[in-house]
Amino acid sequence: MRKRGMALFLSLLLLLAPACSPAEGGADWERDTDISSELEYEDSMELLYAEKFSVDYYTGGFALITINSSERYLVVPEGESSPEDLEKDITVLYQPLDRIYLVASAVMDMFISMDSLDVIRFTGTKAEGWYLEEARQAVESGDILYAGNYSAPDYEQILAEGCDLAIENTMIYHTPEVKEQLERFGIPVMVDYSSYETEPLGRTEWVKLYGLLAGREEEAAGAFAGQQEAFASIGNAEDTGKTVAFFYITNSGEVNVRKASDYLPKMIELAGGRYVFSDLGAEDDTASSTVSLQMEEFYAAAREADYLIYNSTIDGELSSVEELFGKSELLENFKAVGEGNVYCTTRDLYQSSMELGTMIADIHGMLNGEEDSLTYLYRLD
Repeated sequence: MRKRGMALFLSLLLLLAPACSPAEGGADWERDTDISSELEYEDSMELLYAEKFSVDYYTGGFALITINSSERYLVVPEGESSPEDLEKDITVLYQPLDRIYLVASAVMDMFISMDSLDVIRFTGTKAEGWYLEEARQAVESGDILYAGNYSAPDYEQILAEGCDLAIENTMIYHTPEVKEQLERFGIPVMVDYSSYETEPLGRTEWVKLYGLLAGREEEAAGAFAGQQEAFASIGNAEDTGKTVAFFYITNSGEVNVRKASDYLPKMIELAGGRYVFSDLGAEDDTASSTVSLQMEEFYAAAREADYLIYNSTIDGELSSVEELFGKSELLENFKAVGEGNVYCTTRDLYQSSMELGTMIADIHGMLNGEEDSLTYLYRLD
């Protein structure tokens, strides 16, 4: 009825692996599985890390998705109809979902990882904005159509092509009128919250949700298992005692750093490092995962850091430390600069949501002088 046998096997296999100690995943909200007299609850998707979504299965192949405790979607198998007494707040998604408008760019890699680009018909990113080769080629060839960004979609094109689902990131809440308009046109809108997961592999585990939508649950489970293996490859990383600052410099000269609760500091910790700003924003429960500091504040806190990692996602990759000094001369006085331990991320890191296990292994390699195997980090000379 559903292809979940392989998914269960892979999950059990990796749970038993001594090198991998997964967090206790799963949503922490109370779930109401009694949504219709026509649907009998069977079981729920096993989640090892993710906490921002849940999936409950019902007889007949129906599945209830809950996102961020409040948004609910019933996935209806092809050829079936939705229950007449379904609770009113539940959005119905009819399979096959094969004409998706994907605006949340970090999700594209999840569809690529399970070989399901064929279900994406529209994107909110132009061809030149994609660093994932498969996505860029699909847009250039016309297999995927650019249909406007999150704030200005091309409604006429989307409607003409028969869009059956829009997957947005949380930026859509800045333009709620767009979400409302899509829904008025009969296009369901799902908002991706994977970036709000505190566990790095919790973000990656969202591939299981998209595997359900695309009818590729088995492939999604395999893709997720591959990232668990990448994480397990570093073993139980010991604390190296080495400190790391992860940052970028804005056009106004401020330094943008991650809060301690964000997934990137967690990745540094898992790799055996110590995040310099370990107390920054620890008590701040606002949605933002970053904080902007004056350069002087950053200098005072990170001057003695053993490693600097420059985040190239916003303004592009750097080619040398001299280029970094052009953003602030203060950086020349940092310990990591003097010791030659300044690194930059590759620009495709943000879009490579299915490579977070690899990124953890990269940071581990950086901390242990194993540079030959780095994928998403490179040293600035």
